[in-house]
Amino acid sequence: MTKEEHIKYWRESAQHDIESADSIYNSERYDWCLFVGHLALEKILKAIFVDRNNNKMPPKTHSLVRLAEISKINLDNE
Repeated sequence: MTKEEHIKYWRESAQHDIESADSIYNSERYDWCLFVGHLALEKILKAIFVDRNNNKMPPKTHSLVRLAEISKINLDNE
């Protein structure tokens, strides 16, 4: 896959998860909404990783903090 195809894959998958989280939220299943929201954010971070790391496959991790760090996103305590 090209870099653009990788990014598109992760973004489209994240968009699908956000739409699912919205539906789950409306059904008042907040625990699952949070879980799916986490997946969406993870996928966005993986898209950023691919963009900033020369089309490399993102690591198989669910750690949002780790993904942000290796995607060169500066985090602060807030």
